Amino acid sequence: MTITREQLAEYTFLALLYEDDYFPDHVLDKGTAVLRALCERIEAEKPEDLTALYALTVAPTRAFNDLEAEFEAAGSEIETVAREEIGEAFWIIATAYGFTDADPEKLIAEREW
Repeated sequence: MTITREQLAEYTFLALLYEDDYFPDHVLDKGTAVLRALCERIEAEKPEDLTALYALTVAPTRAFNDLEAEFEAAGSEIETVAREEIGEAFWIIATAYGFTDADPEKLIAEREW
């Protein structure tokens, strides 16, 4: 499925992290794929309210939890800058789909990073 929301279709998720050699591109690529899949799922399922949106963010947040081991294996980690960049990506997605009142912390409530 292709992302149809114009502002997200060509958006570079995790751009700040890609600029820093501390974060391995191959792991960031997996994170970007998780975020793009979230966009596709939102477009397919069209959540009607914040509760439904928050339910859609559980699996992607857990996917980032799972990526922590890959970051560590590559000599990196999901530290403060990465946490903020990932959290911001979830919020950017939510607001792009009209959920401007989404709570950034609830979007990533399942995080372990």
